[in-house]
Amino acid sequence: MKKFIEWLKSPKSDIFLFLTAILLLNLVCSKAFFRLDLTAPKSYSLSQSSRQIVKNLEQPLSIKVFFTKNLPAPYNTIDQYIRDLLVEYKGAANSNFSAEFFDMDKEENQKIARNYGISQVQIQELKNNEVGFKQVWMALTVSYADRTEIIDGLSSADGLEYTLTTTMSRLISTTSALAGLQGKAKLSLYLTKKLEQFNINGLKNLEKTVSAAYKSVNSKNMDRIEFETIDPSEQEIPELVEKYGIQSLSWQDADGEKTGVIGLVLEYGQEFRLLNVKMSRSFFGNIISGTDSLEDELNENLKSLVSKPNIIGYVTGHRELDYKNAQSQANAAVFNSIISDRYEFKDLNLKDDEIPSGIKSVVINGAKEKFEEIELYKLDQFLLRGGNLIIFDDQFEEVYPQGQNAYYQIPQYKPVDNGLETILSKYGISVGKDYVMDENCYVNQDQRSGSTPLYFAPVLQKSNLAKNSPITKNLGYVIMLQNSSINAENAQKNADAKVTILASSSKNSWLVKDNVTAIPQMIRKPTDKSAMQSQNLAVLVEGKFKSAFEKNPVENQNGEFNFTDHYAKSVQNGKIFVIGSSKITTGQVMDESGKQPVAMFVRNVIDYMNGEIDLCSMRTKGLSLNTLKIKKGISADIAKYFNEFGLVILVALCGLAVLAKTTAKKRAIREKYNPDDKREIKTEETK
Repeated sequence: MKKFIEWLKSPKSDIFLFLTAILLLNLVCSKAFFRLDLTAPKSYSLSQSSRQIVKNLEQPLSIKVFFTKNLPAPYNTIDQYIRDLLVEYKGAANSNFSAEFFDMDKEENQKIARNYGISQVQIQELKNNEVGFKQVWMALTVSYADRTEIIDGLSSADGLEYTLTTTMSRLISTTSALAGLQGKAKLSLYLTKKLEQFNINGLKNLEKTVSAAYKSVNSKNMDRIEFETIDPSEQEIPELVEKYGIQSLSWQDADGEKTGVIGLVLEYGQEFRLLNVKMSRSFFGNIISGTDSLEDELNENLKSLVSKPNIIGYVTGHRELDYKNAQSQANAAVFNSIISDRYEFKDLNLKDDEIPSGIKSVVINGAKEKFEEIELYKLDQFLLRGGNLIIFDDQFEEVYPQGQNAYYQIPQYKPVDNGLETILSKYGISVGKDYVMDENCYVNQDQRSGSTPLYFAPVLQKSNLAKNSPITKNLGYVIMLQNSSINAENAQKNADAKVTILASSSKNSWLVKDNVTAIPQMIRKPTDKSAMQSQNLAVLVEGKFKSAFEKNPVENQNGEFNFTDHYAKSVQNGKIFVIGSSKITTGQVMDESGKQPVAMFVRNVIDYMNGEIDLCSMRTKGLSLNTLKIKKGISADIAKYFNEFGLVILVALCGLAVLAKTTAKKRAIREKYNPDDKREIKTEETK
């Protein structure tokens, strides 16, 4: 024992102790590890939404991976990325999450894959200096409860977390809209009992009607709702009207003026939905409206409240772009296609219909005809109730001449007066009657005409996009088309709202206000350089607003009652997104796969406006490229070769400089303290 201790103290044991320490360190690291993700968009880290979904799984969720091993480049990194990503999911998940990898060289595993409906895909392979084709497996399945979805054709790791998380979320939502709900939602019928003395059709049975709808919906949703009827005092009524925006009524009796309320509110946490139960006028007198489809409305509002919204209102009736007709690239069918995996457009005819309470966002896409006052009022009140407006606002319409030779004639660009400025100006937003032209634009290459700059199609670099907004921060560039400028200076004066300039043109841009056109040969750059300046192209305003109307345009007066459901200001925070063009929602710019930056931009807008903020970051992970702004000339060549060889040479030179400095320092120390050191071999010059 003594000899062993002496041996440990001797220098001979150093290597043994070192190896032992390495072994113990590896054992510790195998049980407890961490990783640092130094990429700007956090490409190798799970988003909070992904963590939340797998953390709150109430039933087993399994992922089966069918992937061929040892694939050629560029597919050889995908398998490892999937493994790393599923390790991240597993680390964040509860015990209901599992993942399994199948060896696809085995026939029984190939049979399992075929039973799921998975087929092999064909990829190119370079072998022995020849290009060939290879059949491989590149798919996975996600199973939850009794449903399974397939994700196949995994030829790229881009957006894989987004695809996985949205697939899991869709499966969970389909199985139960209330998965992961903590506590219960609360349904409250605010009803002044004194109103029963009046002959209001449907009022006496209102509580029974609501209770029946509640019991039916509650039984289908795991008994996650509680219901009560509240008869508020007159002192409580102003606060309820202020908080929820429920309908208030006033009348005269022997004791003077009295007030009451009618309203049905569904609450969960800090969010609430006001259902369309209220008193209305009809040919037969005052009636309680909104009870005919109460069960369906309650069910939809419950899903909207406790889960993610999936219905988006699409305004029609003003020659908006048609999202159903895919025959023409000028339509918005591609827009509908890229959001269809998570959202569904629902037509809104504001002249005849109210905006359903379960809808969180409304899209106005390229309206060409004027909105009536009552339509604008409905949009205004929707925003003040906490709704979101997504506006693609065209200020000019392309009109082609009619006749035999119309095809060969140039289009006319006529100003559009849709009336939206009536409400937008009240919120501090103004869309200019102009087109923004930019020198930093898309350049069309043609064998006959050569290079033609399309000044009306600005190419926005990262410096032209909002750095901190989830909508744009991971996008490397975005191509716009035929945009009008947007002024949001007055919106910035609203202390209750936040303004974000999402996209702006470069400093080398100018406005065309007269003789507006998108014909490249007819566009001339201004000779006065002072006319060049950056212009806002897309703006987001979030917060609370004041109504653009002093009162409801339709007077609610009928004999013994004076009642109002007008909001003078916001009762919940709302959002307004405005861009001065509808072109980016068409097939002229957007690709059907949704992989191009402009499609990512539009989809991110939809997700953000509907509260799916994490999906914006997930979708664009790995897409934040530092694109080269210089496009031609010797400067571009210098930048190109510097990126290819310059950085390597700089690193090598730095290494040589450090080596030379270290060698010189050692030599100086030796000459000062031990000049007679025989280990140094001196040359003739140093003797």
